[in-house]
Amino acid sequence: MPGAPGMPDKAVGMPNGAPRMPNGRAPGVLPGTEAAAAGVPLGGFALLDVDRRRRTGVPEVVFGEGKTSEQIFALLAELRARDPEAPALATRCPADVVDRAATRFPGDAVHADHVAGTVAVGTLPPARGNVLVVTAGTTDLKVARECAATLAVLGVRADVLVDVGVAGLGRLLSRLDDLRTAECVVVVAGMDGALPSVVAGLVSAPVVGVPTSVGYGVAAGGLAAAASMLASCSPGLVVVNIDNGFGAAAHAAKIIRAVHR
Repeated sequence: MPGAPGMPDKAVGMPNGAPRMPNGRAPGVLPGTEAAAAGVPLGGFALLDVDRRRRTGVPEVVFGEGKTSEQIFALLAELRARDPEAPALATRCPADVVDRAATRFPGDAVHADHVAGTVAVGTLPPARGNVLVVTAGTTDLKVARECAATLAVLGVRADVLVDVGVAGLGRLLSRLDDLRTAECVVVVAGMDGALPSVVAGLVSAPVVGVPTSVGYGVAAGGLAAAASMLASCSPGLVVVNIDNGFGAAAHAAKIIRAVHR
């Protein structure tokens, strides 16, 4: 695809010395090579880490926030071209990208989630494992859906259990069987962030806490929830950054990969 508006399409050198073709691509970059590790320059605005999936099991993913729609589409197209056996994922996409993704990739399966703000291009891999993504409230659903969409791209089965926060514990306790059969539980909560501690005290599986920026006043954009989770006395709970459904999914996928080796 051409570079972003205002970006030159003629061949130029990159600061790291990697060659660039007229469309901004580096020629002949193969996974597992030194050139792949150095990254693939694209359009003067990105240096794609096309070797990341081989190295870490989690591929390069486009973080859409702060990028133009054309930059996001260009990055997705390049990731598909470099790794056609795997879907390419963009998170935090503006509505325009989610709306137009299917028409921009007519030859590919496109999985767009308006709630999560995610776009996945390419056939999803077979799902394995059993991750349960739990939300304290309905307003945590955006982050939970980002987590579930990422897990699908990484080949992990994920179910979402919505609105079972600590203000009505009966809702959670009625789903104990689901919680206890999961191989990993991701708990997404704002406000006081208490739900991950409760869940970690009920299950033997690893629990990933995701604080969200939901809450009044002293909730401070998720800082109170994050602090509550970090100060938890329930063993087996790890915590990712505020609103980071993607990071929680990456951690959960590595757990599932270790379980199913």
